[in-house]
Amino acid sequence: MATYQIEWKKSALRELRQLERQVVPRIVAAVDSLSSQPLPSGVAKLQGSQRTYRIRIGDYRVIYELYESLLVVQIVRVRHRKDAYRR
Repeated sequence: MATYQIEWKKSALRELRQLERQVVPRIVAAVDSLSSQPLPSGVAKLQGSQRTYRIRIGDYRVIYELYESLLVVQIVRVRHRKDAYRR
């Protein structure tokens, strides 16, 4: 199986830095695992988009776009579940 490259948007990195310190290692580990399996169990495809998915890490959501032809996973958003889907 191919290995995907993980790319973080600047806004997602900024959101990650604002989270509680004890949650950050769990989120980073979950994102790193996307490089070997970009569609893990429990993943949900977001409606209205061709390639946007989300994974749950406790009360937090990581929203990412999957570019299968380029083998790239781009992290778009890292937020608490109450704020994750607001534009």
